[in-house]
Formats: sequence, C-alpha cells, structure tokens
Amino acid sequence: MPYQPEPHRGERTGNVTATQQRRNATNQPPVSPDSGDNQSVSFQSRSTRAKLMAITGPLTALLGAAAVLLPTGYAVRSPGPTADTLGTVGSGAVPLVSISGAPTFPTTGQLRLTTVSVSGGPIGPVMPMDVLYSWISPRRSVMPVENVFPSGITREQQQQQSTAQMVTSQQAATAAALHELGFEVPVTMTVAGFPDDSLADGVLMTGDELLDLNGVPQNSFSGLLEALGEITPGSEVLVTVRRDGQILDIPLVTGTATNNDGSTRAALGVLMGSQFDFPIDVDIQIENIGGPSAGTMFALAIIDRLTETDELQGVPIAGTGAINADGQVLPIGGVRQKMFGAVRDGVQWFLTPVSNCDEVVGNIPRGLNVVAVATLHDALEAVTAIGAGQGASLPACPR
Repeated sequence: MPYQPEPHRGERTGNVTATQQRRNATNQPPVSPDSGDNQSVSFQSRSTRAKLMAITGPLTALLGAAAVLLPTGYAVRSPGPTADTLGTVGSGAVPLVSISGAPTFPTTGQLRLTTVSVSGGPIGPVMPMDVLYSWISPRRSVMPVENVFPSGITREQQQQQSTAQMVTSQQAATAAALHELGFEVPVTMTVAGFPDDSLADGVLMTGDELLDLNGVPQNSFSGLLEALGEITPGSEVLVTVRRDGQILDIPLVTGTATNNDGSTRAALGVLMGSQFDFPIDVDIQIENIGGPSAGTMFALAIIDRLTETDELQGVPIAGTGAINADGQVLPIGGVRQKMFGAVRDGVQWFLTPVSNCDEVVGNIPRGLNVVAVATLHDALEAVTAIGAGQGASLPACPR
C-alpha cells in the first residue's frame, strides 16, 4: 500500500500546508516514464511547440520573402547593346553618322560604340537576388547606388542629364575629328555657370564670352588650361570678356583645381560652355543611348567617312572613351561590362582610355584584344594598324 502522510495537526486532510507539500514531494515514490502524469507533461510541451511554430513559421516566411522581394540600396551594371557608328539606324535607311558639305567615302568594317545597362536608383529597384547573382558574375558589377547616381535625382532628371552629355559628346567628337583632319574650327567659350563657393560668382556673369587671359587670346580649352597651369592659385588675373556687346577687362582672384594626376593649378571658378562654328555639317542619329562615353567612336567614324583610305579594311572594332574638343580621350565608367558586350557581339579588338587601365587589367574577356589610347590620334593609329593586320604591336594596359 503506498505511503500516505498524516495530516498536520489542527488541519483537515484536504488542506495541506507548504511544509507538508515539500514533505510529500520528498516522499513520493518514483514516477514511471509510462505514467499518465508524464504523458500529460509531454502533451503540453508538444502543444506549446506547435503554438510557437504556428506563430514563428509564417513570420519567418514573411521575413524571408521580404529579404528576396524588397529593393536594395545597390546599383548593378551589366553589358548593354553596342551600335556600329558606321552603320545605319531605324529601318536601315538613315546613316548613324551623316556628313554634308565635304566629300565622303565608302567604309568597310565596323566601329562599334559600347554601352552599359544600369539598374537601381532612379532607373528602378534592384532586388536581393539580382545583387547576389551580380556579385558572382564577372560580367556585372555591384556598387552602392549613391556611387552611381546623385542623391535625390529623379528618373526624368537622370535622362535629361544623360541626353545633354550625349549632345555635348557629339559636338566634342566632331570638333576633335575635324581638328585631326586639319580643319579650322572656331570656338566660342562662354561662362555657363559657377560651382559652389566660386570666387568668380558675382564678378563674371553667365553668358560672358571669354576672350583673353592676362592679355593672351584664348580659343581652346586646352590652351586655357595650359595658361592656368602657369599661374599660382590664389593670385589675381585679368580676364577679358565680351558682355552685351562690350569688351570688359575684369580682375579676378583665382581658385584652386586638381588635375587628373593629382597636381593642382589655378582655376577661374566658372563652368565653361562652348559653341563651335563647324565648316561642314555632321549629324549623328542615336536613340535610347546617353552619356559621354561614345565620343571617341563617333570621332573615328567621322574621320573614316571623310578619308579616302579604308582604315579598317573590313575589321570590326569596338571601343569606349569620352573625348574633348582637343582630342584627349577621357575616362568612362563600366569598361568591364563594355568589354563583355563587345565579345558578345563578335568583336575581337577593343579601344579603351589609358586612364581606365586599372579596371581593364585582370578583367579582359577571353578572345578580346584591348588597346589603350590617350588621344584621338592614338586611336586612329590603332584602328589603322588593326586594319592592316599589325595590331599585335599596339600598346596594351600595363599589368
């Protein structure tokens, strides 16, 4: 018969004191694992786990879906389309580059501009799975969206900016190509605006036409930069401008600007615009492509159409690089994606700005030969050598 403890004196059997409860617990015989009490505890535990799973399961699934579906703060670059600047657009009846006012000649081969497709920021959201795939793909690159787009810019503003850069690129390419061929191209440099904290703001005016600097006539950006390179930053210069038909000599304290190589020079503290008086008409038709990076390929196409020599001799060449009116090939973004786009479209030769070589080395797709150029003249010599089958000796990016 099991042990039954006696009730505490003065209390009925049904009322047990805390002391007696402890004694009861001490003197209870062991409970069998198969006993009903343990089954009850086990059932309660399983019931609790089921309730927790019912709550946390959907929450976990919701968090997982959010991680996959919510947009990220990244931008992704991938290879975009290429276009032959010696080819046609639309239905094929309109040349991409057309010229009037000078003799033109047939061309062979291709000069393909290259582009980058960008998603993120004002273009549209980038999802986490896109970011993960782009991180492991050699054809793509991922970066914080603020490294690609200015903060707060809208899609419309970005498109307007890109279109304006394309128009400026076409004008600079035309000027550079005509300079390379020996044409005289008068240029008017005007004040288009002022950067923040400019010392020139309020001294010079938007629309002022720059004529002289310290008595020396200025008719090109390169000449102006060369002149400023000989001036000590912070010193006073005499700027001659045409304003509302009047010639004015205006003293101006220069600021400081940083060159591409990290050195410093004097700066006027203005944003310069330019107007070219071209001796022939060059019309470039391109749709749904913006930015400045096609300038070098535009310039090469203009030269090829205006020269009787067939520089390409049937060879397709792709490339990239912004250009200024003086023929300097300038750095661009997305060169890695542009190289892959060239290979995708069957091209084996690619021109890149020398200043982009750090992005080129180690990222060249198999089967692509990359030539580094610093000027339009370099690019023209490279195209001619490749067409003649002598491309092997051309300069590559240093490793």
